[in-house]
Amino acid sequence: MKSVREKITFWVSALLYLMMNLRLGSDTVTTVKATLWQILETAPFIAGGTFIVISFLQYMMGGEKLPWDRRIRLFFLFGIIGGFIYGIWDYAGQAPVSQ
Repeated sequence: MKSVREKITFWVSALLYLMMNLRLGSDTVTTVKATLWQILETAPFIAGGTFIVISFLQYMMGGEKLPWDRRIRLFFLFGIIGGFIYGIWDYAGQAPVSQ
């Protein structure tokens, strides 16, 4: 990460990753616990998928290693997609909240 633009997009993708894995609760403590549980529950699958894609990319590039920031960006990408799909799965089946 050499340029300011790369640093900004890296942190924006990290923030978007956290937002897509955010699970709301009745209070702040419940929200933090649910979000951390969501990340811990999905991280092994996301890391495994990222590992497979990185291995494939390195194979296609003739064994040249990807920089660490690109690896983490790929992790964030798959985490954002997985968090979005899992969020739809979690929230789509719930009954509407009555007032």
